[in-house]
Amino acid sequence: MVDSLARVCYTTHMNKINDSIQWLGTAFILAMYAVMNIIPQHIVLIQLFGLLGAICFFTWTVRVKNYPQMTINAVAMTLCVTGLLRHFG
Repeated sequence: MVDSLARVCYTTHMNKINDSIQWLGTAFILAMYAVMNIIPQHIVLIQLFGLLGAICFFTWTVRVKNYPQMTINAVAMTLCVTGLLRHFG
């Protein structure tokens, strides 16, 4: 009984953390779209918000072992970092 209660508490806690990570990623992605459409000349800010959102979603995919989504986020992070390096390099 105690073991199952501890498992439920642990699972509930992990789900709350996973939800928080996803919501933070969503906020970054929405910020990226807002900047992209309101002030599109700020390429660095767009790429930075995209990178932060992708990092959040990548973290979530590692935690839940969602490998197809992990691949998408790894590609998104690579593209954002490449864009930032091209801008500053």
